Amino acid sequence: MFPQLNLWAKPERQDEDWTYSMRKLCLPAVLATGIILSSCSGDSDTSSTSMNAGKTTPSSTLDLTTVNDYRLSTHFDCLRENGGVAIAAHRGGPYPGYPENAINTFEYGRDHDIRVFEIDVAESQDGVLFLMHDTTLTRTTTGHGFVAEKDWAYIRDLKLIDNEGTTTDLHPPTLRDALEWAIETNSILELDKKPTTSFRNIIGAVREVGAENNVILISYDNKQAEEIAGLAPDLMMTASAFSARDVDELKKLGVRQENLIAWTGISGPDFKAWHAVRDIGIEPAFGTLGRPGERLDDQYLADNDGSEFQDLQDQGLVLIATDAPLEVARFITGDDIAKEKCAL
Repeated sequence: MFPQLNLWAKPERQDEDWTYSMRKLCLPAVLATGIILSSCSGDSDTSSTSMNAGKTTPSSTLDLTTVNDYRLSTHFDCLRENGGVAIAAHRGGPYPGYPENAINTFEYGRDHDIRVFEIDVAESQDGVLFLMHDTTLTRTTTGHGFVAEKDWAYIRDLKLIDNEGTTTDLHPPTLRDALEWAIETNSILELDKKPTTSFRNIIGAVREVGAENNVILISYDNKQAEEIAGLAPDLMMTASAFSARDVDELKKLGVRQENLIAWTGISGPDFKAWHAVRDIGIEPAFGTLGRPGERLDDQYLADNDGSEFQDLQDQGLVLIATDAPLEVARFITGDDIAKEKCAL
């Protein structure tokens, strides 16, 4: 359609690296909206005015035609300011016939208006990043043995098993497959690093396909948050934060406030913490996921009501991680706000 526009052309000179990076960074937005954002034009002005031009005002609708510096954080600012909620499907949102960590499962969720998918990233013995939660292959595939002891040639031909124990015709996807899918569909992937791989390798894969605006990295402690910030200060992350003091500690470790989502656990909603981080411009996240029968998902849905999920939104929650994404979507209004006002 545009034969003279080559957004993927490699720079021939070192001083063109910025322009090339920005082209890759903005391409997902171009593909998803049909709008070439001004930051994709090749203008390398990175002044503070340019960097803040895309911030939304309270109760405003996100207009991508006015965003000069397209960033994933802009979407989350919009959610926080408009009362929107992003529903994150834990392990990709498995349902009968749709196994965890499978692209077909993501597509099923997206067909039902889910836009955020938490996925698990492992690494084969020969260095291929792929999606797998467990340290062994037994529970979720037709294979056996430890992930770290198997080459990709063995893993790629295995069939995935859904959460009811039914073998499907689906195979484990690579991380690259998942990232390219996210770019194509304008979806967001939360990347949960498993022990067989490293943040460095995961971030390298994200950079390679230009998926910086389609991923959120998950950290489990301040040490991991510091490592992520050191490797990729521009990428969004979740990190434990219940107060302004917690946020200050993370900032001392190099975490940029605008790229932080405050994770507040799964044991019970902490409204005080949510209000505290919202007051300083940070989005709170909380999980209703967990062991079947013990998780809040099951407790809230036991009476087929689910109004408790709306209560979480009313108290200011911005990101909810759940094992029941389709059910949560039925009982809250925040995902509709996200779709209508924040292009999510």
